Amino acid sequence: MLEFLQSYDLAPFHFSLLALILLSMVETIGYCFNIRPTQYLRALWPKKINESPLLNVKFSKTLIVVFLLMNFSLAGYFLQLCIYAQQQEFLPAYYLILPALIVAIFFTVFMIHCLDQVIKPVHAQQVSLLGQLATISSGNARPGFSAQARVRDSFGQLHYVQVEPEFGELEFQSQVILIRLKKSHYIAKKISKSNTLFSMKNPVTTLK
Repeated sequence: MLEFLQSYDLAPFHFSLLALILLSMVETIGYCFNIRPTQYLRALWPKKINESPLLNVKFSKTLIVVFLLMNFSLAGYFLQLCIYAQQQEFLPAYYLILPALIVAIFFTVFMIHCLDQVIKPVHAQQVSLLGQLATISSGNARPGFSAQARVRDSFGQLHYVQVEPEFGELEFQSQVILIRLKKSHYIAKKISKSNTLFSMKNPVTTLK
């Protein structure tokens, strides 16, 4: 155990774990005094990083740093222990920093994606689907008979709703726009049939 703690080959992963503990402690203490220390750090980050779509999540961006530090430490320890089990010695740290970082980034992105899908938007109750584009996902709809459609709100969350046309018929996989809410379903207007909106060939080329 003492060899594990004192090994220079594990130093980068020890530092990562130590940074994770310190960050968690600072955030916890700051929360008790209604202070967010990480907000001061964000001012030092490049503007492009703050506005990156990859960081456009529904939870605190501090969690991304926490996940990255945690996954880097765990990946490094796991790789070193696997090597130690076979060779009875640790590999020099500079051989494993890059592999551990790649594994950490992969699992961090995966965890962010899963957490972002689970957490509901802060203003979920105020989300309106009116005016959003939807796709008929089950059956055909006609006046008096609704069908299921899938639609994403302005936060990117996927919803399945029942839609019905004012007149005519909405075929399976048709592109529709939600124009009005009527009790338990939406009134929708057809834009085009599935894929025809994007797969139409250029009229000039088809005439040749």
